[in-house]
Amino acid sequence: MRRKRTPITLALLLSLGAAALGTPATAATAPRPDAAVVDALGRAAHPLRTVEPGGDTRDLRALDRVIGAAPVVGLGEATHGSHEFFALKDRVFRHLVEEKGFRTFALETSWSTGLRLDAYVVHGTGELRRIMRDEFQRDYLWWNNTDYLRLIEWMRAYNIRHPGDPVRFLGDDLAWTGPEVYDEVQTRVRAARPADAARLAELYRGLRPTRATGTYIERYLNTPLAARQDMARRTGEALALVRRLPATDPADRARLVQQATAIDRTARQYAFDFEDPAQLADAMRYRDEAMAANVLWWQRHTGTKVLLSAHDAHVGLVPQDPAHYPKVQGAYLRDHLGRGYVSVGVTFGQGSFNATGPDGTIRRWTLGPAPSGGNEQLLDRVRPGDYVLDLRSVRSPARAWLAVARPTRMIGTAYPQGPSEIALARNHDVLIHLHRVAAARLR
Repeated sequence: MRRKRTPITLALLLSLGAAALGTPATAATAPRPDAAVVDALGRAAHPLRTVEPGGDTRDLRALDRVIGAAPVVGLGEATHGSHEFFALKDRVFRHLVEEKGFRTFALETSWSTGLRLDAYVVHGTGELRRIMRDEFQRDYLWWNNTDYLRLIEWMRAYNIRHPGDPVRFLGDDLAWTGPEVYDEVQTRVRAARPADAARLAELYRGLRPTRATGTYIERYLNTPLAARQDMARRTGEALALVRRLPATDPADRARLVQQATAIDRTARQYAFDFEDPAQLADAMRYRDEAMAANVLWWQRHTGTKVLLSAHDAHVGLVPQDPAHYPKVQGAYLRDHLGRGYVSVGVTFGQGSFNATGPDGTIRRWTLGPAPSGGNEQLLDRVRPGDYVLDLRSVRSPARAWLAVARPTRMIGTAYPQGPSEIALARNHDVLIHLHRVAAARLR
């Protein structure tokens, strides 16, 4: 499968895991940690029985203790294309639903995509494989895999068994807003204040998608800057119009404003000058702040606990390339929720993943054992099996080792990229380390 190449700054903007923007680090220059660090990590590590969903989940109790009563947990991934990361999210979500009262799975995909999938898992609306095919295109195509198909099917089956206490699906990203959101906003405005309907239609002129998701995103990215900025001006005016509507039902009004906000956020994400390094950094910041805002809105209005699935770069607390990526989603969530947000990073020693190569072709890449001096090389030595590590309770000398930035594999939608310099204990509350991964099966 091939993807048309956009200018590099545009590709970086929508790279799911764009945190690997920094200059690749040189692993060979870092000193090899001594055995005392490995021993200290080994004493703190809790064995992980499997990444596959189903069966006994007592091995996840170590994760439960760190989560406590937190309403939002971010669970990361070091690539966007490995089966084990997706399967782990499925397993952890099922466990949190059944043992900790979590009810929402949030994915790094567009808000409107999440609404379509939520309608499916709650009400059975639509045909799942078609929804995934329609929505998971271009930079989201990695989610159209057999692992997420299995997870969403499990969510629908759970809701059939528990119609009064359903699990929900949230999309927190903003690269695309589907036509049904425009239709809902315009229909609601027409009913509430008919005199404003014509003005709203003019503001949204040419914005409502009439093409497939991937094609729409591609054309939007290649629209001249002045036109993109005018689109954002119009969606901002439309949002202000919606906010002025008379309020009747507060919950109903909140949803309408959020829908108009989703449209506006998509337009504003594309209104930056991506050729200007400062504006590109602003665009990165804007995206992560908007994703955090969507999670917070959902959690506040549904009252559900949320498992947030995204790249390690987004669920973490500290940007590894501040010049290009000033603040990440996890940091915004920590600002608002304090310890009510828990960040769980996931690393791997070796294995394969799907990613787009320099020629634009999607292919399977394979990496051998982690190089000396990197985080993964030492983590592989801790114990022979996969494990969970509470980074906040690790003792010396491992505590100091975890606080130092070292080369770490952070792979987004494109490869080669990275590694990035990561201080694990500053970036996450919990770490799950997997020794081997294999490329996911794309549908």
